[in-house]
Amino acid sequence: MRAKRKIVSGLFVSLDGVVEAPETWHFPYLNEEMDAAVGAMHEEADTLLLGRVTYETFAAVWPHQTGALADRINSLPKMVVSATLGEAAWANSTVLDGDLVTALTEAKNRPGGNINLSGSITLTRALLKAGLIDELRLLVHPVVLGAGLRLFPEGAGRVPLKLLRSATFATGVMDLTYRPL
Repeated sequence: MRAKRKIVSGLFVSLDGVVEAPETWHFPYLNEEMDAAVGAMHEEADTLLLGRVTYETFAAVWPHQTGALADRINSLPKMVVSATLGEAAWANSTVLDGDLVTALTEAKNRPGGNINLSGSITLTRALLKAGLIDELRLLVHPVVLGAGLRLFPEGAGRVPLKLLRSATFATGVMDLTYRPL
């Protein structure tokens, strides 16, 4: 019996759990180790899953980038979850129609590599609640932001996780991979 595809959610997170607007606080911690970790995550994937906001952010930047990571991200098929986006113009992008849980359950049962969910906190929360996230990849940055949208909001309830892998980068960023239980 073949293994199912995994949905792997990758997020930049502050020490106090903030995931909002990483473009305003993440870059001082970017180094070769993080580039390699993010690159490896995308190499294991054959599909990129994005919410509308992250899709629009990525689509405005990645098609204009060069290099191995840009080539990989631009070439991957992209599934976009949105109730408001009519079409997705970025190469290899499709807007998901219908029931999200059904569509992603079917996608997980097809042969292939991982389905990477980048950013897209609303989508990550919804898929965690639905039990569809197989791995939660957190790049925890050594900064306390004090305010902003958090991965697990107040009142989210208990979310048990099992640590699968950890590494520490020279910048102090922790690369943590968890499996929801």
